[in-house]
Amino acid sequence: MLASAKGKYLKGSPYKVRKVIDLIRGERVDKALAILEATNKRAVYCVQKVLKSAISNAQQKEKEIGPKDIYIAKIVAEDGPRLKRFKPKAMGRATPILHRTVHLYVELDRK
Repeated sequence: MLASAKGKYLKGSPYKVRKVIDLIRGERVDKALAILEATNKRAVYCVQKVLKSAISNAQQKEKEIGPKDIYIAKIVAEDGPRLKRFKPKAMGRATPILHRTVHLYVELDRK
């Protein structure tokens, strides 16, 4: 493992984030960023944020390394805590709403 980054308590459901990270798992970093730019999902923004942080961490460790030299060795989206809210409904009832969060872990390695 060359570098890693994690994003915790990110807004979005883990199920939807996993759909995005399955597209880029095992890819070179420059190709993964291009795939994320072309993908039309809201979960792309949190994945991009954590991936760019991992790239920056790798460049801090080794100055001469570039995005073409590293690939995504491991990327995982796990459940975070759920924010429990209630929405008022007809005749004095209320229905629960779960705002899901996700913890995202990225590990990069040399190609």
